[in-house]
Amino acid sequence: MDASELQPVVQFLGQLIPFDSLSAATLERCCRSLTVGYYSKASKYVPLDESHPQLYIVRSGAFEVRDEQGELIDRLGDGDFFGFPSLLSGEKISNRIQILEDGLVYHLDPETFNALRSESREFDRFFNRAFAKRLRHQGRFKAAELGSTNRVSSLMSNQPLTLDVKASVSEAARLMRNARVSSVLILDNQKLVGILTDRDLRNRVLAEGLNGDLPVYKAMTPSPTYLHSSALVFEAMLLMSQHNIHHLPIMDHDLPIGVITSTDILRGQSSQPLLLIGEIERQNSLESLINVSKQIPLLLQNLISADARAEEIGRVLTSVTDALTRRLIVLNQQILGQAPLPFCWLAFGSQGRQDQAACSDQDNGLLVAEEMDEQAQGYFEALTKAVCAGLDACGYVYCPGDIMAQNPKWRMTLKQWQQQFENWVQRPEPKALMHASIFFDMRCVYGPSTLFDSLQTRVLEFTKDNDIFLAGMAGNSLQVSPPLGFFKKFVLERDGQEVKGIDLKHKGSALINDIARIYALSAGIKEVNTAKRIRLLMEQNIINRKDALNLADAHEFIAHMRLSNQGYQFTHNEALSNYLKPQQLSSLVRHQLRDAFKVVHDAQAGLKLKFTRSF
Repeated sequence: MDASELQPVVQFLGQLIPFDSLSAATLERCCRSLTVGYYSKASKYVPLDESHPQLYIVRSGAFEVRDEQGELIDRLGDGDFFGFPSLLSGEKISNRIQILEDGLVYHLDPETFNALRSESREFDRFFNRAFAKRLRHQGRFKAAELGSTNRVSSLMSNQPLTLDVKASVSEAARLMRNARVSSVLILDNQKLVGILTDRDLRNRVLAEGLNGDLPVYKAMTPSPTYLHSSALVFEAMLLMSQHNIHHLPIMDHDLPIGVITSTDILRGQSSQPLLLIGEIERQNSLESLINVSKQIPLLLQNLISADARAEEIGRVLTSVTDALTRRLIVLNQQILGQAPLPFCWLAFGSQGRQDQAACSDQDNGLLVAEEMDEQAQGYFEALTKAVCAGLDACGYVYCPGDIMAQNPKWRMTLKQWQQQFENWVQRPEPKALMHASIFFDMRCVYGPSTLFDSLQTRVLEFTKDNDIFLAGMAGNSLQVSPPLGFFKKFVLERDGQEVKGIDLKHKGSALINDIARIYALSAGIKEVNTAKRIRLLMEQNIINRKDALNLADAHEFIAHMRLSNQGYQFTHNEALSNYLKPQQLSSLVRHQLRDAFKVVHDAQAGLKLKFTRSF
C-alpha cells in the first residue's frame, strides 16, 4: 500500500475507537498490515476462513451477524467490527455474517491484532468489552427464570400439519394420528381459515354422534387466534390463558409456519411475568392487588439484569399493567353490576404503545357504544373513578394532565370520539397537536375489539395523506431536538433538582415515537408500537431499509440506556428518573449514545423535508 493509498486508510481508522488511542507510528504500522476485501450482496454471506481468523473492519456497506440458528445478534455498518470473538477466545467461528449491502472491509491479521492488544491497554479493554457484550447479547434470553422472553419460533413445531378446507374429518384424524400431533391447520387457497384439534374432534364430532364424512370446516375452530413469529413465548402463554386454548398457529407474512402448544411451553422454564399476571387474575380485592403490584419493580429489575431488550421489557411490563386494569374492571363490575352498554377501556401513550418503563402514570379513556342516559352516565362515572383510583393505589399515579377515563371529557360514545379526532385533525391547533402525541397511540385493553376497530379505522381515514395535519404534527415534534451541542458534546438539563443530565425520554425515545407515529398515520398503519411501526414502514418502503434499521437500533439503544439507568438508580436507592449523568458513562458508551442521537437528528431532518417543505 503506497502513501497515496495509505493516507485515507489512516484517516478513517484514526477516527475509530479504539484505534484513535494508538500513537501515529503504531496506527500507520497497523494500516500497512491491512488487506482489503470487497463483498457483494449477491454472495449473501462473508466467507470466513476457520483456519485463519481475522479482525474485520467495515469501511462501507451493511452486514448482519447471525448465530447458527439464524437469530440476529448484531447489525454492522461503517466503522463496526466482526471476527474478534474468535481472535479473543481461540474457539472456532460459529456466527455467520450476512451481506445486506455491497461493502469494503479491511482485514487485520491476528499477529498485528495481538500486538496492538499488548501495546495498548485501551485497545485490549475495548475488544474485551465488545466480546463480553456480544456474549450477553447471545445469552440474554437464556436465564431460566426468564425463559418466556424467548421468541415463539424457538419452541414451535416447524412445518405445521395442514389440510384443505374441503377435506373430511376422517382425513384430518388420520393425518393427525400418523404425524402424532394434536392439531391440524385448515387452509383455503393457502390462507389460514381454521384449526382442528383433538378437543374439536371430541366435542364437535364424537359427542354429537357425527361420522367421519363430516366436512372439516364444520368441526374446526374458524378464524383461530394466532401470533407472529417475532412474538414472545410470554405473549403466547398469556394469549392461551386468556382464550382458554392449547394450540396457537404461528404466522409469518400471512402464511402459517408453525404451531406452538401448551405442551411446548411446559417444556420450557416457568415464567416470572406470567406467574405475576396469574396472581393478579386470582385477586379478589383492591388491597390484595396493591400487595401483588409491589412485585412489579422487582420484575423490572430482573428483566434489566437479564439484559432483555428494551422493546421486550416494555411489552412485558405493559402486559402486567393491562392485567391489573382488567382485573380492576372485573372486580368493580362485581360491585356495580353489569355495564348498561358495551364499552372499551382505552389505553393511550406508553401503555398504548406497549413501551412502559418505571415512573409510568395513567393515560386512559372510555369508549361507549351508544348514547348514555343518566343511569349509564352514573354507572360509568363510578366504574372509571374506582378503576383509576385502583391503578393509582397500585403505583400508576394519576395523569398530571387529567387524561383519564374518570374525567367526563374522556368518557365518550363512538360517535363523540370520532368527532373529537376529526376536530383535532381538521383544526391542528397547538393543543390538538399536543393531544395527538398521546391519543393517537391508542389500544383497547378491555372490551369488544370490533367497537375499538370502528374508532381506529375512522381515525386513520382522517389522518392518511392529510398534508396539513401531518405538517402540523411534524412541525410540533421538531420543536424539540436531541441533546447534541457543538463539538459533539451533550446538552445537559436540570432534572428539577441540582443534578444535570440527559433527558433520555423526552429528548430521545419520545422523538423517535413522534417520527414513527407521523409516518404511520400518513400511511394509515394501525400498529401503534414504535418498533413495530418502524418495521412496517420499512417493509412498505415508506422509510428506506438503512434508515429504518438505524432508527430501530437507536430506539432500542436509547430505551435500553434509560432502563439500565433506572436499574442503577433503583439499586442505589436513588429517585427514579429519565435523566442520565454522562460522567457515569464509559467513552465507548458515550460514543454509541452520540451516534444514536445523531440518527434521531437525521431522521428529524428527513421528517421535516417530507412533511413540512410545502408549508
